[in-house]
Amino acid sequence: MKRNRFAALLLSLCLLALTACGQNGTNNAAADGGGADAEDEGAKVAFVQLVDNDAFTEMIESFQNKLTELTGGTATFEILNAQGDMSTLNSIASDLKTADYDLIVPIVTPATQAVVNAGVEAPVVFISVTDPVSAGIMSDMASPDKNATGTSNIVPVDEIFTLADQLTPGIETVRILYCSGEQNAVLTAEKAKTYLNSVNMAYEEVTVASSNEVQQAAQSLAGRVDAIYIPIDSTVQSAMPQVVEAANAAGIPVYGSDPVMVQSGALACVSVSNTQLGERSAEMAYEILQGADVADVPAEALDEFQYVCSQSAADTLQITLPSDGSVTVIS
Repeated sequence: MKRNRFAALLLSLCLLALTACGQNGTNNAAADGGGADAEDEGAKVAFVQLVDNDAFTEMIESFQNKLTELTGGTATFEILNAQGDMSTLNSIASDLKTADYDLIVPIVTPATQAVVNAGVEAPVVFISVTDPVSAGIMSDMASPDKNATGTSNIVPVDEIFTLADQLTPGIETVRILYCSGEQNAVLTAEKAKTYLNSVNMAYEEVTVASSNEVQQAAQSLAGRVDAIYIPIDSTVQSAMPQVVEAANAAGIPVYGSDPVMVQSGALACVSVSNTQLGERSAEMAYEILQGADVADVPAEALDEFQYVCSQSAADTLQITLPSDGSVTVIS
């Protein structure tokens, strides 16, 4: 009987020792930053945008949804919005140099330029920069060299003017309206002018410095042109209702570069999907969060286009839209 009690006591002491060892091992792992707790910590992601609009919201939400899917829901997000002020945007970018984020996601060209020029150390994955090389964001799309990579939205200006000729034949003069301070808008406008020159179509260009100037610029168009073209331009896009109001009063169509412009009253656009841009940038971000170097994740230009037309704009201008499925018609 004494022997059995001694054996039981010895077994209990052994179990206590093993438990203590396990606890010490767990505590040491936590102190070293390893273990399950560290692995469960999600990436902290900051979005940066110059202004807030529906197109940017679609990009951000699609990025969030895709990265959440890929990480199992561990990533956290914050949106930093400059409210249309460039000095605020530059201040946000400067503050990011010392901020505690694992990834910075600027939306379109102005925000990406500000972040890259600020020399932010956290990896940068941008969404929808029209021409990253011309914008000074990288020297080569295939080999990002400034700690930034992401998606580019090719602007098919030939496609939009081909569609314009189909919807509103007889256009002789096009007005290109854009913000001179947005590199993406300037580059797209240059592409449009090059194309229009190639087909011997006349054009005029009007630039604005802020959304406050858009209405007056649009009102000056009455009786002078046959159509208005808006490049990729967040400044003018934010004032699209004023553009459309002036254009409708003059009986001329507005052609844009984003479905959000069509939702705001433009007649039609040909563009890359904002959802696809956000999702693909999220996939690239996931590669980097998994350990890939930014320089080893090439920037990508998406070239699958969507053709979107507004039924209400067509009705206002008494235009018949194609019914063969070649365009997506929204109300």
